[in-house]
Amino acid sequence: MTPVEFRRHLHAHPELSFREHATAAFIAEQLAELGIEHTPVAGTGVLARIPGRKTAAGDRRAVVLRADIDALPITEQTDLAWSSCNRGVMHACGHDMHAAVLYGVLQRLAAEADFSGTLFGLFQPGEECNPGGASLVLAEKPFEGYDIRAVIGEHVEPQLEVGTLGFRAGKYMAASDELRFRIHGTGGHGALRSQLKDPVAAGAELLTRLIALNAEECVLSIGRVEAAGATNVVPDDVRMEGTLRTFDEREREIIHRRIANIAADIDKRHGTSTEVEIGRGYPCVVNDEILVKRATALAKQTGLKVEMLPLRTTAEDFGFYCRVYPSLFYRLGVGPGAGRTHTSRFIPREEAIDTGIDFMSRLALQIFNRP
Repeated sequence: MTPVEFRRHLHAHPELSFREHATAAFIAEQLAELGIEHTPVAGTGVLARIPGRKTAAGDRRAVVLRADIDALPITEQTDLAWSSCNRGVMHACGHDMHAAVLYGVLQRLAAEADFSGTLFGLFQPGEECNPGGASLVLAEKPFEGYDIRAVIGEHVEPQLEVGTLGFRAGKYMAASDELRFRIHGTGGHGALRSQLKDPVAAGAELLTRLIALNAEECVLSIGRVEAAGATNVVPDDVRMEGTLRTFDEREREIIHRRIANIAADIDKRHGTSTEVEIGRGYPCVVNDEILVKRATALAKQTGLKVEMLPLRTTAEDFGFYCRVYPSLFYRLGVGPGAGRTHTSRFIPREEAIDTGIDFMSRLALQIFNRP
């Protein structure tokens, strides 16, 4: 099976996070046909293992290549011949492309295996929602006892042309947290304000003060507000939900405390009581600077165009790997005509698969061949 055929099969049969049962079975079947050793991981993931032919006894060097495999709750509207067969579910973020690239790399290196060490191919489930498949993979400790030289991942990027790769050294993608507030007060007739402890007024102030926390490396948004009253009825409770993105763990903790303090201050003046829930999401993606330097040099040597990327406020559970191992997460250009990710008409150019396979293969071999 070619990588493009592999990708089209996944695209036609998408599955949501942690439900990738058929996806994992298909991947396992294709790896078995190639004679590649593989085991389940994180429930609905697959971990492939290829030992290099030059590996000496006691050589525990290893490289992990990671691709995510879950899809999104989106109804596809592309009219492609290989459109989603699962209504309401679509590979709208390119995870089918990521998996196809990884499959192609394993296909190539299994046939050659001209390296010293162990290559892991990680088809990871559940990137799109907490707790994140990466955290579950690490909890199983599948790489324990190995000298992990790098964990490498990629993501499609429609703002880059095919044949272009995007890199950023150091912090790159944001840590993400989910915010939930429930403001308890005393509701009643809108005309009798002296009898109220108004949760709507408290909530409005809370929203305003939370939004004021926004800065270059702190992005906070409230996306849902519920106050089930009426024109002349103030409700007893108001609910709010939102998201917080930060780029530094110390700053992340400071913002958490400020949010709690702001809510407490507003309660004190309004007579309300606010429940604050901060659901910790993914950590920041921080790229190893040496790996970025080597990867950008390799990309240029192979004739690819390289662009250096700005900070990105979206989040990725790849950040969990960054906290444990030297890691590199880069962008694979799929052409501006692809449209936007997370939309029903996202169509990345499949020519990018060959670019991704060739570069990731070369990068893995380069890492193995360095002392």
